[in-house]
Amino acid sequence: MSVAEAGGAFHRARGRTLDAFPAEKEREWKGPFYFIQGADPQFGLMKAWSTGNCDSGGDEWQQEIRLTEQAVQAINKLNPKPRFFVLCGDLIHAMPGVRAVFSGHYHRNAGGTYQNLDMVVSSAIGCQLGKDTHGLRVVVVTAEKIVHRYYSLDELSEKGIEDDLMDLMKKK
Repeated sequence: MSVAEAGGAFHRARGRTLDAFPAEKEREWKGPFYFIQGADPQFGLMKAWSTGNCDSGGDEWQQEIRLTEQAVQAINKLNPKPRFFVLCGDLIHAMPGVRAVFSGHYHRNAGGTYQNLDMVVSSAIGCQLGKDTHGLRVVVVTAEKIVHRYYSLDELSEKGIEDDLMDLMKKK
């Protein structure tokens, strides 16, 4: 199924069921399958590595784009198709590094800090296991900081993103 087909199927979902991926088909073992795992396209690293300046550089991505396109084309030619494709590792070669890790799956808002690394857990769009509302986290990234705020779906729909976060995006 293509992404466009899956998107169309999403809109055709009835109730809490998605016709494109019937739950009955995925509940029971149907035999062996395979998936593809790729890692570290790290756009920008090849130039930085070749010039010996891995602390900066990263401003040219042509080689990595070509290789990533080649990977996608190779996967698309496979028969049978893989069940899914997962991409791990560094997506881009960027400095100064990671300041925050964002995740979900806990179905409530949580987090903490360890050695200047923020761990931010966002509650669910769907089933809530805590007192948080159904919602989304807006994350604004500037050169100086990362600012995030959790919004209920109603709040985001009715009021949008608050002015102080919008003002952060106007600064260069």
